[in-house]
Amino acid sequence: MGALLTWIADTLQKLPGPAALVLVFLLPALEASVFLGFLIPGEIAVVIGGFLAFNGKVNLGVALAAAISGAIIGDSVGYEVGKKWGDKLLTKLPERFVKPEHIEQGKQLINRLGGKAVFTGRFAAALRALVPGLCGVSRVPYKKFLFWNALGGIVWATAFTLLGYAAGNAWHKVEHYASVVSWVLLGLAVAGGIALFVVKKRKASAGSETEPDLVEDIKHAVAAIEETVEHEVGRVTHQLAADESAEAASAS
Repeated sequence: MGALLTWIADTLQKLPGPAALVLVFLLPALEASVFLGFLIPGEIAVVIGGFLAFNGKVNLGVALAAAISGAIIGDSVGYEVGKKWGDKLLTKLPERFVKPEHIEQGKQLINRLGGKAVFTGRFAAALRALVPGLCGVSRVPYKKFLFWNALGGIVWATAFTLLGYAAGNAWHKVEHYASVVSWVLLGLAVAGGIALFVVKKRKASAGSETEPDLVEDIKHAVAAIEETVEHEVGRVTHQLAADESAEAASAS
């Protein structure tokens, strides 16, 4: 997998600007529409899109537009795939790519958060590939899905494009930490949302029937984020250690 990602990164850098932008669009678009996200995380193309803008090979605004539109369109296609073919298609996917726990985690997110699960799932590759289709299976209203899909796609694509642009020639280090950074940022955003929610509720009239349910939903979302952050930190730490060992071996 590391060799595949390296090849994709090298290919993107060698392609002419317009061709590279096509891949910046396609990789995020194919994550949920054909479940490519289980093999190739779309953020690698988005980060490199920012790097190419840093080098002047592509326009930063066009790179942002390609990444955002790819994310939104791909998830919309994934929603329609789930709506039409649903669980039957998911059960036919190889377990080494689509783990049952990922499917279950996606379903739990949708049950707890509805359309908001699209925004939450946007920040983890496995959920990013699964949640749009599961929203289609669950018949989440498309207007609600599209709102959260657009919001998540804009935040995610903008963040990683600008990370690649800011990192410049050190983009590969950003890519290593991309999933950890995204989940930590999401966790901070949710924590801020909880604080704001609590403050508003304390100012509102007491005895609201919806407050306990809403607080419980947010607590579940935070717990899911914390669990995924822990998993992603361990995965990236292991990957970096393996890369350092490989570099040391090649140097010797």
